[in-house]
Amino acid sequence: MTTAFKAGLIQTNVSNEMAENVAFVREQARLARDGGADFIMTPENTGLIGANRVETLAKAETEESHAMLAAARASARETGAWFLLGSIHVRVPGEEQIRNRSYLIDSAGGIVASYDKIHMFDVQLAGGESYRESSTFKPGEKSVLAETPWGVLGMTICYDLRFPYLYRDLAHAGATMLAIPSSFTVPTGQAHWHALMRARAIETGCFVFAPAQVGTHKGSNRKTYGHSMAVAPWGEVLADAGAEKAGFVIADVDAAKIAEARKMVPSLTHDRQYAAPVLHKPAVAKAAE
Repeated sequence: MTTAFKAGLIQTNVSNEMAENVAFVREQARLARDGGADFIMTPENTGLIGANRVETLAKAETEESHAMLAAARASARETGAWFLLGSIHVRVPGEEQIRNRSYLIDSAGGIVASYDKIHMFDVQLAGGESYRESSTFKPGEKSVLAETPWGVLGMTICYDLRFPYLYRDLAHAGATMLAIPSSFTVPTGQAHWHALMRARAIETGCFVFAPAQVGTHKGSNRKTYGHSMAVAPWGEVLADAGAEKAGFVIADVDAAKIAEARKMVPSLTHDRQYAAPVLHKPAVAKAAE
C-alpha cells in the first residue's frame, strides 16, 4: 500500500442542467490529474441542484442511465485516477423517493462502493432558509467502508458531519480517511464548517476530504459556502479552496501521519462502556409546618 498521494478536490457551482455540470466536472478532472491528483473528488449534488422538489425528482436518473455517473467513470478510466463522485440523485425503481448517493470509482472506472446519505437535513434557518431533505430523499440505512490504494475510506455526505458517532464507528471499523462531500449553506458554513471538519479529523485520527459546492446556483438561486477542504489527522488544514469560485485544489497526503497522530493521542483505544444518562432532580423541600 502506497503511503503518499495527491488528493484533488473539485469545487463546483452546479446548475439545474446536468449537461453543463458534466462538462465542468470532466474538464476539472483532467486539470486536476494534470496537477498530479491521484484521487479526485467532487461534492454532494454533483449532478445538479434542482430549482425545487418537483424538478429534483423529475431529473433524477437510475444508475444505469445517469449521465454524471457515466462521466465520472469515464474520467477515472481516461485519467487513471481514482474518483469519488460526492453524490448524485439516483432513482431506484419502485421507490417514490430518490437516493442521495455517493460512489467510489477505481482507476479502471469500476464502482468499488456506494453510500446513501443517512442523515436528512430538515431545518429552518434563522434567515428564512428552509430545507426538508426527507421529503425528497430516502435515508440510507448502513455505513460504508471501502479499500483504496492508500487506506480505508469511510464514506459519508454533508449533514452526516454533525453526527460524530458515525465517524467514530467508521474509524473503529478501520477507516483511515473520511470523505464528507458537501453542499453547506452559507450561514451554517460560516458558523461551523471549519470547526466540524477539523474536529472529525482530530477525534478519529483520520484524513478528512470535503469537496464542496460554492456560490449562487443557476436555476435554483441556492447559495453554498464553498471552502473545499483537506484536513490531516492532527487537525492541520492541508488545502482550502475558499468561497470565491469553482475549480479545484490539490492536497499532499502522507498516510504515515495517521499512525503518528493516533500514537500521540490514542483515544480510539480508550473507549469505555457506560450506563445511559439518568436525569437527577433536586429534592423538593417540605414546606415548614
